[in-house]
Amino acid sequence: MSDANPLHHVEALEAGQTWTTDVVVIGAGPVGLFSVFELGLLDIKCHLVDILDKVGGQCAELYPEKPIYDIPAWPIISGQDLTYRLLEQIAPFGAKYHLGEMAVGIRKLEDEGLWELTTDQKTVIRAKAIVIAAGGGSFQPKKPPIPGIEGFENIAPGKGVHYAVRQMKAFEGKKVVISGGGDSALDWTLNLQPIAERVTLIHRRDDFRAAPHSVAKMRELVAAGEMDLIIAQATALKGETGHELEAVHIEDADGKESLIPADAFLPFFGLTMKLGPVAEFGLNLHENLIPVDTEKFETSTPGIFAIGDINYYPGKLKLILSGFHEAALMAQQAFRYVHPDRKLRFQYTTSSSDLQKKLGVK
Repeated sequence: MSDANPLHHVEALEAGQTWTTDVVVIGAGPVGLFSVFELGLLDIKCHLVDILDKVGGQCAELYPEKPIYDIPAWPIISGQDLTYRLLEQIAPFGAKYHLGEMAVGIRKLEDEGLWELTTDQKTVIRAKAIVIAAGGGSFQPKKPPIPGIEGFENIAPGKGVHYAVRQMKAFEGKKVVISGGGDSALDWTLNLQPIAERVTLIHRRDDFRAAPHSVAKMRELVAAGEMDLIIAQATALKGETGHELEAVHIEDADGKESLIPADAFLPFFGLTMKLGPVAEFGLNLHENLIPVDTEKFETSTPGIFAIGDINYYPGKLKLILSGFHEAALMAQQAFRYVHPDRKLRFQYTTSSSDLQKKLGVK
């Protein structure tokens, strides 16, 4: 499966800009996506922030083809297809996406009555409410045990060590070394090979966990001399720390060592879940989860909500289905922050012509 698959990819906004919207949603998994629908029905515009470079959360990243059996009206649906259906459902509401960015801080702008969220890519989003839908936290890349690797991280776009591809164009004409044997490693090998000066894939064994068609395509490119495959492990990086990567030092199973010239090194060793910067947002926590009330799914801080697996309340069930319910009730309270001068009138989508127009129903 390709990371460029239109079923779960959307266009991300350029990082480093300042935006103003009604609500910012942290997390673009199924629950975060469905919250766009519930908020959209109430004339509330959203921006979503996710550390992954695609939407769908765990469904898209960890088990895109794994069947899910407890989504209403779908006896069986894959994580990939669920993401696609949700994107179809929320398309009328024009959500904006900030992908490959981690929410690192929030603060209240008292004079303006707004919350200000910042990301690790210097994006700033101002909104009247914040919804945390970050699953069990943020996905963090598993780093290879290479001494001093941190000094080469994100030196510049397309240079140094990167754990995600945020802009393919940044790697155009670069010597790229990719390490890993899963879908992400193979997908980005295939996606970057046409534009990079040279792509080298290294893996500790000649056996891959990726989709068979991706592995077959990679081997075709190797056989044609259009890229390199080396069975070895990266053990060190050569270059000026903090300024430039020159090469990746590798060692094969026989102990033979060599250097691969590289402008960029992309290790794809999987992801791990951590609460991350959310723990520093000043919210009350219960065993690394965020307590909420079950009327509004609001946190201890007015205007900040938590839905999905990241929240806690007595009787909580960590199901996508539960998160959908929580999103619906959250939206009712968020309306009061976004449209304080308007009266909230509950309507059924089946009977309201206004709601049907929003959904594009003729």
